[in-house]
Amino acid sequence: MPARPRPRPRPRRLVVALVSGGVLVLGSLAGLSGSARAAGAAGAAFSPSTCVTTPSTVVPDVQIADPACEFNGAAYTGPFSPIANGSGQLSRVWTGIADDGASYRIEVPPNWNGTLVMFAHGYRGTGNEVWIDDPQLRQYFVDNGFAWAASSYAMNGYDPGDGVVDTHDLLEAFPSITGLRSRQVIMSGLSMGGEVTTAEIEAYKGDFAGAMPYCGVLAGNNLFNYYLGANVTAAGLTGTTISYPTTLAAGEAYAPAYQSTVQSELPALGITPDAATGGQTFTTDLTKTGTLWADTVEQLSGGTRPGFASAIDYWDSFGFAPLTQAPFLFGVYPGLNGGTLGFANGSVAGNERTFYTFSDDPLIDLPQEVALNRAVLRTPVTATSSADALSPAELPAIHGDPGIPVLSVHGIGDLFVPLAMDQQYDAMMVAHGEGGLFVDRAIREVTHCGYTTSELSSAFSALVSWIHTGKRPAGDNILNPKAVASPLFGCQFTDPTPDAHPEFKATVPCPPSTRD
Repeated sequence: MPARPRPRPRPRRLVVALVSGGVLVLGSLAGLSGSARAAGAAGAAFSPSTCVTTPSTVVPDVQIADPACEFNGAAYTGPFSPIANGSGQLSRVWTGIADDGASYRIEVPPNWNGTLVMFAHGYRGTGNEVWIDDPQLRQYFVDNGFAWAASSYAMNGYDPGDGVVDTHDLLEAFPSITGLRSRQVIMSGLSMGGEVTTAEIEAYKGDFAGAMPYCGVLAGNNLFNYYLGANVTAAGLTGTTISYPTTLAAGEAYAPAYQSTVQSELPALGITPDAATGGQTFTTDLTKTGTLWADTVEQLSGGTRPGFASAIDYWDSFGFAPLTQAPFLFGVYPGLNGGTLGFANGSVAGNERTFYTFSDDPLIDLPQEVALNRAVLRTPVTATSSADALSPAELPAIHGDPGIPVLSVHGIGDLFVPLAMDQQYDAMMVAHGEGGLFVDRAIREVTHCGYTTSELSSAFSALVSWIHTGKRPAGDNILNPKAVASPLFGCQFTDPTPDAHPEFKATVPCPPSTRD
């Protein structure tokens, strides 16, 4: 595994469109692109026919959605146009496709404060069309003078190294695209983009003043150890034999058999498929065995904490491809791709030294825990590098030593990318003597990245103040099990608006004055 991601040694030929106040100005080194034409039509009635999908010249069979058009993964829904700040002044936007195979968007507000936010999107599955998401804080950025830039990445899949390289390519190209230079840069990203964020700020030290990942995979490949643990403990507790294929092809071929195996486990766990949906949704009434499994998942995902019952109910209620007829956590079993994530040269997940537990107390259930750990399937980590020749950086190393302020936001009931990711990254930073450079804000929600704009904007504002003043902002003590287990854990930074997070249910509600 390389110690640091490296940028691809490939020159960048830019196709640039600048839109300001509805006036189109072209600055192209390769002629007028479909993106420029679509952007120029921003003031007119929108027609998807103005958007041009471009075949990638870098990655075979990949299509690049027009960055000058909003795209939802299936269809074009409108133009990507300038927006007004609170004073009614319009931003300027640039879109284009670079020679690295990634499209991009850049937006600079009318009263730019000199800070550029590089935004990294999350996992999009393995489809062949790449596109750009606007950050949830787009309006906040424009209103408050922050520029932002985002890359589509050259390809989909769980490929954070590609995101690291393509995002940095865009950062380096910002002056030539816009004719502007930033005074400081903040890195931000969600979900897999959180891993892009933590890898980026370590790979390119000195380029960033701070970072705000949210719902992020901060601890890298440890996420897949969690998925592995959720599956092998269910099998161990129910006495079910499962396999862990060692190649991508073998894992994909194993999926139908594994789905049948999981379905045989569900009665013992207390999870019932709903006939009305063809077994694609589920209701949960955990048995004693199912409760032990849920307890194990709770410990793997962040420890005893409020609202976990609502979290396991939520994440057990639907499937995830390729296992659409099994609860979500079984669909993310790393064995379904040989642990390769589709590009590594071996398994990134392993549990040879993992001891699975049911509670924070190391002695309370020890005999049962010993029995479980004797029963679970064990598999080693075998991945050392990427099998994808696009970049040598596909398995970016994350050490926890960025040397800059990092403020993370994470939902305590998120079981797709759990709170444990932030805990592990926090511990890495502490081990490197940088614990004072990490702040975590826990949010009482159970979905994935389902934060309110208020929650994110207050965190971003706190990060900016930290960067400018050096004063570390308030956060939650996520490395203290007693603090995490407190009935009020997560209250301080959760949006108090009624029904902001309706899926989250806790025995003790937050008092009205807890939010900072």
